[in-house]
Amino acid sequence: MFKIFRYLKKEDWGAFVLSVLFIMGQVGLELRLPDYMQQITAMIQTEGSKLSGVLQAGGMMLLCAFGSLILSIVVGFLAARLAAGFSKRLRRAVFEKVESFSMEEINAFSTASLITRSTNDINQVQMLIAMGLQVMVRAPIMAIWAISKISTKSWQWSAATAVAVALLLALIGSLTVFVLPRFRKIQTLTDNLNRVTRENLSGIRVVRAYNAEGYQEQKFETANRELMENNLFANRMMAIMGPGMNIVMNGLTLSIYWIGACLISGARMMDRIELFADMVVFSSYAMQVVMSFMMLTMIFVMVPRASVSVKRINEVLDRQPGILDGEALEGIPGRKGEVEFRNVSFRYPDAGGYVLENISFRAKQGETVAFIGATGSGKSTLVNLIPRFFDATEGEVLVDGVNVRDYQVEALRNKLGYVSQKAVMFSGTVESNVAYGSRKQGSFTEEEVKKAVKIAQSKDFVEQMQGQYQARVAQGGVNLSGGQKQRLSIARAVCRKPEIYIFDDSFSALDYKTDRILRETLKKETAHTTSLIVAQRIGTIKNADRIVVLEEGKAVGIGTHEELMRSCQVYQQIALSQLSEEELAR
Repeated sequence: MFKIFRYLKKEDWGAFVLSVLFIMGQVGLELRLPDYMQQITAMIQTEGSKLSGVLQAGGMMLLCAFGSLILSIVVGFLAARLAAGFSKRLRRAVFEKVESFSMEEINAFSTASLITRSTNDINQVQMLIAMGLQVMVRAPIMAIWAISKISTKSWQWSAATAVAVALLLALIGSLTVFVLPRFRKIQTLTDNLNRVTRENLSGIRVVRAYNAEGYQEQKFETANRELMENNLFANRMMAIMGPGMNIVMNGLTLSIYWIGACLISGARMMDRIELFADMVVFSSYAMQVVMSFMMLTMIFVMVPRASVSVKRINEVLDRQPGILDGEALEGIPGRKGEVEFRNVSFRYPDAGGYVLENISFRAKQGETVAFIGATGSGKSTLVNLIPRFFDATEGEVLVDGVNVRDYQVEALRNKLGYVSQKAVMFSGTVESNVAYGSRKQGSFTEEEVKKAVKIAQSKDFVEQMQGQYQARVAQGGVNLSGGQKQRLSIARAVCRKPEIYIFDDSFSALDYKTDRILRETLKKETAHTTSLIVAQRIGTIKNADRIVVLEEGKAVGIGTHEELMRSCQVYQQIALSQLSEEELAR
């Protein structure tokens, strides 16, 4: 657990030390109160005592109480600031770490779990620091200091206090044994609840289309009930602690006064006043000791959950990314825009078989290479190896003549204009979404954005939107149609001015006319840029310089449309299933 505190800065440790000093001052002032109470008690019991002496002792008690209040406020301020700053850095560290993950690591944790670790788990740690700094430091200091003050008093009272402390420790320890496993489970169940909620919200259209609200509600109810039952059990067990503490504390008070009564009744008249004053002081100090342990119970409530959260956060921070940076910034001169696969095979972690097997091809600058095949044949997986979303299991993927593993990841991806299978829009404006792929923030101009939008055949609908290029785009692009999102995704890649375009089934939501015009415009505007196209339509890739036909992860044909129509049976079947012989002959 202490490993996570490496994210504390020097000024944080300074604030911590300062807080400890203030807490010691606060405890010292509070522990002076029984001493003044002893003086007041003795003066009241002694004949001839002056009222001024009582008022003076009472005034000192008020000053100590006020000083303790001021120090408590200062400590609270320092603890809150320390906790907030630490959690901010921790959230940034987790976010940056997740951004460095490949799809393999993200899938290993799951999106819902990563969100929980970045929010709920870090909040648990923040709460522990904010409250724990005050309690964890204050409680032991107060307990040790109070015990040192009462150790010189009657051994009977000390024995009663020791028994009370032992009972408290036994109560805390037994409850912790039962509750800690539940707290561990609660965090996992929170992940599951987030997953169910996220699935329902992201798939709300499908849920409504199939009238599956009841089914989704049942899934949510199951996850929600399981989380509730675990929370209920844990909180019920912890609820026993409060009454248990009160019983021990009240029992200690009664035992102190009972022992005191016995001692006073058997003492000489001259010693009774001193014993009575000692009893009042001892009772106050004993309550301070018990209160210290009661404060520690708050930590025993928070530490189990926080320790589980810290472990989950450390799992993210300590996970080594599978995609590591190389050193290359540029490729081999004269091979700009070239992509080559050399005997590439790939399988997903823990998968039984290969998704891709022994794939080899080469795309030169300015060429268009397309990939086609049945669903699940490995088309998207193949192009995802180029930006290193995954690394090839066997063989080499080269860009500009250099193995992609040898590039700095940022330098590699700066060469690419990637349009994903699912068009992704971010909350913002049309301009911010189109300019999202610029190599440097602010390196685009308004004219470049407009040109990219025009090339992607988006000008008409963009200029009809309220605000045009500054029109708002909702999160996920829910205020745009599928075709509009796809065209803006293409505009984003065009605005980047890459060496290589990767279109992962990026024309599927377009009508045939828009598809044709867009491809013609792209070919003309990006004549010296390499294009890699994954498609389901023969019409989309018919004019490609080279077509790679995939079946069950293997390249069963490579060539032009005409060559494949003569030599590749798989391609012939796909072509004839979509177009007539007359259309294919055109």
